[in-house]
Amino acid sequence: MGVEPELKLGAGSALTRAWGGAGLRLLRAEKQPLCRRGSSLNYFLCANGARQLLSRSEQGTRSCSVCPRHPRVKVRLVPRGASMDDHDPASGCLHEKKKLPAFTWEVRANNRSYHMQFKKKFAFCLTKKKYAGNAIKTAKYNILTFLPLNLYEQFHRMANVYFVFVILLQTIPEISTLPWYTLLFPLSCLLTIRALRDLIDDIGRHQSDRNINSRPCEILSGKSFRWQKWRDICVGDIVRLRKESFVPADMLLLCSSEPSSLCYVETADIDGETNLKFRQALPVTHRELTSEGSVAAFDGRVTCEEPNSRMHSFTGTLQWRGETYSVDSERILLRGCKLRNTDICYGLVIYAGFDSKIMRNCGKIKRKKTKLDRMMDRLVIIIFLVLLAMSLCLAIASGFWAKTFQEKHTYLSALYKHTAPAKQAFFSFWGFAILLSIIIPMSMYITFEFIYLVNSFFINWDLEMYYAVKDIPAKARSTSLNDQLGQIEYIFSDKTGTLTQNIMSFKKCCINGTVYGLGTGRENKQPSGSGLAWSHRGEKTSYSNDVALLEAARQDSDPLLREFLRLLALCHTVMVEERGDQLVYQAASPDEEALVLAARDLGYVFLSRTQDTITISELGVKRTYEVLAMLDFNSDRKRMSVLVRDPQGTIRLYTKGADTVILERLRSRGPSETFTERALDELHLHVGQGLRGHQIHPRGSARTGCITGNDSGWGDSQRPEKTLKPWWVSSSAHGDTESSRSRQGSHDVSSLQRFAEETLRTLCLASKVVSEAEYCEWSRRHQEASILLQDRAWQMDSLYEEMEQNLELLGVTAIEDKLQDGVPETIQLLKLGNIKVWVLTGDKQETAMNIGYACKLLTDDMEILEEKEVSEILEAHWVRNSRSSRKAPGSGRLSQQHPGTSCHKKRALVISGDFLDKILHAGEVLMKEEGWLWQWLPCRRATDSQEHGSLVEKAFVDLATSCQAVICCRVTPKQKALIVQLVKKHKKATTLAIGDGANDVNMIKTADIGVGISGLEGMQAVQCSDYALAQFSYLQRLLLVHGRWAYLRICKFLRYFFYKTFAGLMAQVWFAFHSGFTAQPLYEGWFLALYNVFYTAHPVLSVGLLEQDVSAKKSLEFPELYAIGQQDELFNYRIFGVTLLHGVSTSLASFYIALWAFNDCVGSKVVGDYESFSVTVATSALLSVLVEIILDIKHWTALSFLMVTASLLLFCLFSYMTQSIDAFRIAPAVFRFPDASQNALTDPYILLVVLLSLVVNTIPSLTVRSYHAITGRHSIQQKICSKARRELEPSVELRAHVHRGSFRRRSSYAFSHQEGYAGLITRGDSLRTKGTCATGGLHPQGTAPPSPSCHGPSA
Repeated sequence: MGVEPELKLGAGSALTRAWGGAGLRLLRAEKQPLCRRGSSLNYFLCANGARQLLSRSEQGTRSCSVCPRHPRVKVRLVPRGASMDDHDPASGCLHEKKKLPAFTWEVRANNRSYHMQFKKKFAFCLTKKKYAGNAIKTAKYNILTFLPLNLYEQFHRMANVYFVFVILLQTIPEISTLPWYTLLFPLSCLLTIRALRDLIDDIGRHQSDRNINSRPCEILSGKSFRWQKWRDICVGDIVRLRKESFVPADMLLLCSSEPSSLCYVETADIDGETNLKFRQALPVTHRELTSEGSVAAFDGRVTCEEPNSRMHSFTGTLQWRGETYSVDSERILLRGCKLRNTDICYGLVIYAGFDSKIMRNCGKIKRKKTKLDRMMDRLVIIIFLVLLAMSLCLAIASGFWAKTFQEKHTYLSALYKHTAPAKQAFFSFWGFAILLSIIIPMSMYITFEFIYLVNSFFINWDLEMYYAVKDIPAKARSTSLNDQLGQIEYIFSDKTGTLTQNIMSFKKCCINGTVYGLGTGRENKQPSGSGLAWSHRGEKTSYSNDVALLEAARQDSDPLLREFLRLLALCHTVMVEERGDQLVYQAASPDEEALVLAARDLGYVFLSRTQDTITISELGVKRTYEVLAMLDFNSDRKRMSVLVRDPQGTIRLYTKGADTVILERLRSRGPSETFTERALDELHLHVGQGLRGHQIHPRGSARTGCITGNDSGWGDSQRPEKTLKPWWVSSSAHGDTESSRSRQGSHDVSSLQRFAEETLRTLCLASKVVSEAEYCEWSRRHQEASILLQDRAWQMDSLYEEMEQNLELLGVTAIEDKLQDGVPETIQLLKLGNIKVWVLTGDKQETAMNIGYACKLLTDDMEILEEKEVSEILEAHWVRNSRSSRKAPGSGRLSQQHPGTSCHKKRALVISGDFLDKILHAGEVLMKEEGWLWQWLPCRRATDSQEHGSLVEKAFVDLATSCQAVICCRVTPKQKALIVQLVKKHKKATTLAIGDGANDVNMIKTADIGVGISGLEGMQAVQCSDYALAQFSYLQRLLLVHGRWAYLRICKFLRYFFYKTFAGLMAQVWFAFHSGFTAQPLYEGWFLALYNVFYTAHPVLSVGLLEQDVSAKKSLEFPELYAIGQQDELFNYRIFGVTLLHGVSTSLASFYIALWAFNDCVGSKVVGDYESFSVTVATSALLSVLVEIILDIKHWTALSFLMVTASLLLFCLFSYMTQSIDAFRIAPAVFRFPDASQNALTDPYILLVVLLSLVVNTIPSLTVRSYHAITGRHSIQQKICSKARRELEPSVELRAHVHRGSFRRRSSYAFSHQEGYAGLITRGDSLRTKGTCATGGLHPQGTAPPSPSCHGPSA
């Protein structure tokens, strides 16, 4: 049902004054009524001003009973004084501001000086131009802002703030224990490394911006057009575009070289659709702007809404020469569209640069942090607070100890006369703070960055993710998010170009009882002939799947086959253009193009069309058919037909459409139908044989039973429509004809299901002969209905329905909507890894669901929840909450059970962007949707609209996340991002977004991880992504292998680093209890400096780089292992606590065993000094740490062995160098432990003490590991693997035949273009007849206009 026209009345009109007296004022036309005083007012105005108040039963009609010759317009009334914006729910994206932009955007053509004078405030008293330039800037930094902004971002990390704080403390001589520059240098290195990484990323963005802003375009300057750059475009400029060029800004289409100033565009970068769409200029500009001079003299003024992000709506007016003309979205060319099949067009720039709709949908670049990053920030705060608490306690103890010591040793009072106990405690506090600050080592963060960098290189070097066809490797564009790849819970994927290849191909058909195509056993045979004589002007034939079909078409002995191919060449809305000696087809959908190309390759070549004829070549014979009528496709009819008169004068109707609507319109079964049934039944064997060794893609589409008028689920028109009974419903009461038709349908459906299980989208083809008398009568009634002003559409549909009866089935076609390689397998693996995949697409619901079934996202045992079911579930949710919890509305969790269904049944959610918009605009919807119980249920208790909206959001998110799959259709780029934001907000989940076009940029920026596909839609998504891949299937290796390994490595790295830090350095605290709490270091200064850099860094580095629990093959074989990262099993607060206790116990054992041995004096060399004690404790702790990591490494390599060995060798080497007597003589203040290690570690007694400490520290780890092995208590990985092995059936295997859980069938018909193209053809708007080729005045001077054949369309 079309959108009702809007009413346009002046402020001083009689109606406005009359209604104003009633305390009401008029708003713009609106579908939804406003509830005032509990009643629904539905006022309609016709063109002459008659007003009516309709009852509910009358709301379906669209004409005025008072003035039946005028169309009715629905308007909405609100109380006087209420804000128009507050009551206007029209919004193209989620969470737009409630107050819509005012209609204050005024654009004057060819008048730059007018727009330059306007300014607007943007910060405090600063102003900038109101009308933005067309240059864009997606980079974060420039030369002036890089240093301060980058430092500001880096100091959002708590560790950096902590390190600066410690450095400031070390600049104070009274409390400093180490030189301040020893910490400043590593901090500077850390900040520099991160700054360089950010700089490299931003340079890439600058290059992308520069490439886009430097694209050439033709801008009107004075009286002629000049080549300039995109960045030079300003609002109000007139731009000339040529074929295959991109639209540089949002423009009002003024005129084009096509008939009726049509303009064909491709919007793949905006909504993901590759279908051809048309825009049309206003008739007045089409008529008047016929030359460059008239375009240069154009001085129109456009008044419209302020720049906004609503992609599919535009409201404005054009004022020119004293007249006002309405402008809507059908007149607008959006930035990012590609001009197709149109030689020249002219546009007036309305929104430029960041004011354009696509740029308004692009979110800002935000710094992304992983879950471990955020946890580390919190841990730094916790450790810092514990450190301060420990320092405070030790400082207090130092004060008491100083007081006691002074009282006991009064003879030393002269030494302490200037040091009071309180002062001693104060300095001790800061001394301990500095001494213990190394518990948070800066080297950990530097090693962090190195591990991230190398793991990113592993992704870049992975040959399994290298796409050799286009020479595209995987690319880790961000080096700080690798571990988060192992924790993804939700994937939000675009459809077009991400899951699919945007390629349709004709694969199979069933004609006259024979199935042709791949898998029938005949595709590999060689043709008996030497070639195809009908190939048009040397065109290469591409269809070669089944030679038998080529032979049958060439022999021309089967009349049914002849009619089948003739239908493919005649029944379509494809437009043809001659380029040299070849024909180029431009179709409204790739499905239609595939069928026409198949007919061409089989000898039936579509050559040209005019307003009332269509010419084809049948096996080399040129024939022209008279087009009597075109019965257009729409989403309700799900079919299209063409009524033609052949050269012999016979009138035939050719129809193609969905199986569910064609099969029930067949006449009684004939011989051809019987043959078709038998052949289709035999298809079971062919499919079983032909699919072995081939990738299986089950089909998909919306589940359909009967034909309905509205799929939205928000309520249909009340217009009476003919209800079509599903094909499978038969009864003996209908007679033999109906029973025969039902049996015929059952056999056909058997084949259609088999086609669909191979990702083939089916169409049924049928025809019938129409007598001259029948046509004359039908034509007369058709002409009468076409001029009706009341119920025209309904009458036309009735006539179409009447003509499309008693058809003869010609056959079935099967088109492959090609998925990218490995998409079904990838989605299956991701689902087994407990990752939910949501598809967010701008495409239509039918197409999206087809792909959903094809890629195994949707399965036949799933219950599909569409908009009606979602409304019922959410209403029931609010009812339960209102009854169970009056005090806490919305606190109950959304039930997992659909009314009337079992709770264990799988479910999938399929909704549209408009429906999503209504749900999430809770404050408006719940007050205006009379049919929703929310109007009077718990919503009334939510006084705060924002809180109430959050409750609705959470209810919807709970429902969506309870489903196994979610598909959102017709969503804008901003809606995609907001869906991701909702899941992050309400589920606290880790998200990944993947897409390939500019319409996916906002979603990619919003998700925790953004993946760009290097596809056909440009590099916009890649430039804004964190990771770039060439194929969707590489996502399984990126997540299940690299992501899981990175998470495992980082977690082990953190655990071991914290363990070794606590084990080695907590002995400083224990030593304080035996040194009078004086903050004297236990260890040599060089040991403290080198402990985390050389002595223990190498083993932990090998773990962070090379650790694996299972191989890459096993990771893909058992995707269940991935769940460990989602549940944060390997590093969390509990793990950190256990690691802390383990490190503390190691330090206690190392310290007190040595202290016990050094009570008096030990060893034959009488080694009992402080230096030897320090070396003994340090050696015990170091060896214990190294043994622990040896026990913990699962994947040993030569590098791992080398790293452990290097740690021991470096300890010996640096100990010898820093403790040599020569070094002491040179700098005794720096090298304070001369020959300490040599004296201590050469004493056998000391070596036994070290060995004892090592054994005591290792026994607990060995005991725990032995206990788990003896008791059979497996690790999480072992449990999951053993569970997976017990599965009776391989979980990743894709089978050709899937048992269907219900008899309800879905239609997968291959028909995806929009309604309206047949009307363009029959009106002649899109065609160039003889003598009316391209308007010469619109072509630039000095450039000859293209000269397609005048007998055919230019499109």
